[in-house]
Amino acid sequence: MTRNTYRFLTILLILPLARTDATPEVSTPIVDLGYATYAGSFNHTTGYTQFLGIRYAAAPTGSLRWKPPQTPPRAFGIIPAHLEPPTCFFTSQGEQAKMPFYQTTLSKRDPFFPSEDCLFLNIYTPEDISKIHKNLPVVVYIHGGGYASGSASGFTGEDSFNGNDLLRESNNGAVAVVIQYRLGVFGFLPVLNACLLDQNFALRWVQKHISKFGGDPEHVTIWGQSSGAGSVIQHIASTRAAITSSTFLPSQYKYNDPIPEVCRTEPLFVQTNCSLAHDSLDCLREVDVNALENINNIVAGSGFFGTFLFAPVVDGTFITQRPLKALEEKRVNGVDRISEIILSVTNTFEGALFVDPSTSSRTQIPTYIAQLFPTLGSSDIKKASTYYENIGSPTDQAIAIMGEAIFICPTYSLLRAFEGKSFKGGFSIPPGGHGSDVPYCYPSQNPNGVPPYNNTAFVKAFARSFLDFAMAHTPNQKSEPL
Repeated sequence: MTRNTYRFLTILLILPLARTDATPEVSTPIVDLGYATYAGSFNHTTGYTQFLGIRYAAAPTGSLRWKPPQTPPRAFGIIPAHLEPPTCFFTSQGEQAKMPFYQTTLSKRDPFFPSEDCLFLNIYTPEDISKIHKNLPVVVYIHGGGYASGSASGFTGEDSFNGNDLLRESNNGAVAVVIQYRLGVFGFLPVLNACLLDQNFALRWVQKHISKFGGDPEHVTIWGQSSGAGSVIQHIASTRAAITSSTFLPSQYKYNDPIPEVCRTEPLFVQTNCSLAHDSLDCLREVDVNALENINNIVAGSGFFGTFLFAPVVDGTFITQRPLKALEEKRVNGVDRISEIILSVTNTFEGALFVDPSTSSRTQIPTYIAQLFPTLGSSDIKKASTYYENIGSPTDQAIAIMGEAIFICPTYSLLRAFEGKSFKGGFSIPPGGHGSDVPYCYPSQNPNGVPPYNNTAFVKAFARSFLDFAMAHTPNQKSEPL
């Protein structure tokens, strides 16, 4: 990956595609990547081409489990790229009223056909790739989900992260790429920050191969939301422009800090009976994937309600310092930040989704803060409690604390690092919670394509501004259709 190559766009949860009842006429474009040849599909009705389930890295299974991503092996023949890839194994947020561990088995979510072999991406272009007369700007979407859930297929079902929505918002002026990466226990233990290494590997794949799909490798924008936005901060040193929405930045500890050790590492080794093995890592690589999936759910659900136990750590290699400290110094991982301009967007009530409504009304705010930040000293806890004591009920106070600490304050830290070169947006249409802006940027997610606040002029202006910023470095220069 070279410097000044990526532009970053971080925002939304769901990118769906409206379906039609009629069966469209479809042809089959072919792309040879050197290690594999894929057959996509061109829809003559929409004019869009898509390649679904392109392998960008070798299967991280067996001896490659928890290793950094590797180059895909050679595949022979033509591989159909017409179906969504299997998702990575995923889990949920914490569900406990207190921070300490509770070893209880959780009910599993709808699996979405998960697999450990999941390092795939989807590509969408606005026309037949054989007829694209110039390389187009590229948008790479990194999904959110607290580093625990999400996929190239989305959260709510097949196609809810469909990149064709991005093509429409760009007036058919961009190529869209939607990636997925290892999550939860598979993405963070015991090899550090494997999920971020997957993202980085996918970005380098885009640099090497996107021109074969009509994309310009010198004009790449990364687009994510929530933890996808948090991921962007880790990659930002090689970018010229960035957009973040609902930037999820939980506490990041050193890899050997007691909190990640007690909450994540120790339960994994104990529950797999690998803690006493001669080579504990080899032992873990022999554990059945279904057993690991169960541990994944147990560990994730044992965290404090609304928190995500699986998160990046300061590993000294890929992440060399805590992001907030780096932003304060206008550096990222020891490198002067390269990005020239940034747009950041937050929602009014970011914390509401992550506060337990059944217990927060009875919560003592100092206790809540101590659970959320277990290393915070008593004087700081008292100071923070006093600051929020006049904000409505204890529930309102908890929502404000969660939202500001994890999403809004990190966003302003990011903006300060780009002083004089930043835009700030806020989304306040009720309910104004985490992800509430999504239906307005991607109206095909909504029933009949109609968002909750059905104002055509607003929806068009709001949704298009993000793609315009990615393509022109300003939300005020409108893209023209091809």
